Formats: sequence, structure tokens, C-alpha cells
Amino acid sequence: MNLTLSARHSVDRVVELPWLDRDLYPFTPRRFETADGTMSYVDEGSGPPILFVHGTPSWSFEWRAVIRGLSGRFRCVAPDHLGFGLSDKPREAPLAPPDHAARLRELVLALDLRDLTLVVHDFGGPIGLPLALDLPERVARVVVANTWMWPNGDDPALRRLDRVIRSPLGDLLYTWLNFSPRVLLPSVFGDRRKLTKPVHRHYLAPFAERKSRAATLAMARALVGADPFYASLWERRAELQKKPLTILWGDKDPAFDARILERWTKAFPDAAVRHLPEAGHFVAEEDPEGVVAAIVG
Repeated sequence: MNLTLSARHSVDRVVELPWLDRDLYPFTPRRFETADGTMSYVDEGSGPPILFVHGTPSWSFEWRAVIRGLSGRFRCVAPDHLGFGLSDKPREAPLAPPDHAARLRELVLALDLRDLTLVVHDFGGPIGLPLALDLPERVARVVVANTWMWPNGDDPALRRLDRVIRSPLGDLLYTWLNFSPRVLLPSVFGDRRKLTKPVHRHYLAPFAERKSRAATLAMARALVGADPFYASLWERRAELQKKPLTILWGDKDPAFDARILERWTKAFPDAAVRHLPEAGHFVAEEDPEGVVAAIVG
């Protein structure tokens, strides 16, 4: 694909990271400059654009098999949010979901993506779905996968979890022990055998140093802490009803369970629902073929 590069766009022709397996991740990372730091993103293939939006503690690596399955027919764009993956990891930058959403919008406008299929997962829901609400003329179709778009503060279990995360224990877990990719990520797989050691290493390595872990802690604190932002999105959910919507669900997800799926299906009764019966939370890791089939329709 030919992409005109400006001062805000560049290509990392050589990524010298000893942990990055170029057989697993054979893409050429591109760089996008923002006021808060440099984002890395994948831009592979040609055709109608698909934008993949990850959550935590993930990055564009999550989508690698799906991109391989679609890039022969589609232009696949998958950014790493600031603080994740191959993007910069500034500790003082704004790293809450509304900030990631603003930078994602900036990237979409800079790349002039139009008529796109928007695919969101985990925190990628509240980060990516504002595109469909604020730039509806650019979004043709939406696929939501094991995600949400509403306030969480009415859930007593999440309120208790939020208190832990905001305590010194939360800082110890996320900043010192790298809890999110080390413990939480494998715990939400439907089949942990799918998370091989080489694959798991690619989720651990971006957060190898304590100073690189600000984004995972910020996301954890935003689960309830960003409720006003989520509420502002959910109040406009009728806008999503104007788009073809696919709800893609890993049924063995212990975190995003059937109650969350039911909330989606009740709000969007006309949406197409695609179940991945053997997949847990990270559907693109556990069943990339099923994800490809759902996106192609």
C-alpha cells in the first residue's frame, strides 16, 4: 500500500527489540506524532479500511492473525494506544480512555479513513466507539467484541475492585508486579494453552520496566473512574442503531460474561450476534478465524 508520509507520519524500517519475533509480528510499524507522544500503528493491505482498536494490556499484536487473514482484501489499520505496545510510554501523559479516544480520532483524520469497519475489543469499546458517534460519516459498520460502553459504578463488585486499585496495593500490583499482563491476561482465556510462552512474552515485554506501566494502571483506575465519559457515550447509543452492528462474543470469557452480552443485545435487538463458543476474552488470540468470519460477514 502506498501511503504518503508527512512530518507526523514515518516508518520504523528497523525495530531493534530483542523480544519482538518478526515471524509472529511481520508488519512494518508506522509512527504517528501526537502532542502527548508517538503512537505506533500497523497499516497493511489495500481495499476497504478496517480499524482495529485494542484494550488493556494489549496492543496491535493481538490482531496479527486477523490482519493476516484480511489484508489480502482490506486495508487493516491497528494502532497501539499511547503507553502500550510499540508506542511511547510517557508516565505523565493523559492516559484515560477519553484521551486515547481523542488521539485515535486524530489518527483517523490524519489517515483520512472513510467508509471503515470499526472493530473494538475490551477498553477499545469506549475508546473506539466515539468514532461512530462523533464521525458517523466515516464509519460504515461496527463490530463489538467482549467490550462495553456504559458506566460501571452501579456494580458493587467493580466498586470494591476500584477501591483496591486506588489503594497502595493497587499500585504495588500494577506498577511493581506487572499484574495486568502477567496475571489478569491469562486468567481470562477460555483455553490457556492458546497463550503460549512466546505469545505471552509479547504482552509482557512492552511493560518490562516499572516506568513503562503507567498506562495499565491508568486503565485499571478508569474502569469505574471514567464513568462520566462512559455515560456520555451510552446516552448517545441510538446513533449506533443507525449502523450495521455485529456483536462478537467469546462465550468462555469470565470477565465479560453473559450479563454484559445481554445488555448489548437488549440495547441493540437488530444487531447480528456471533458466538465464539470456545473463546474467552481475547477472541482474536483464541479464535482468529472466527473473528475474520464475523468481520467479513
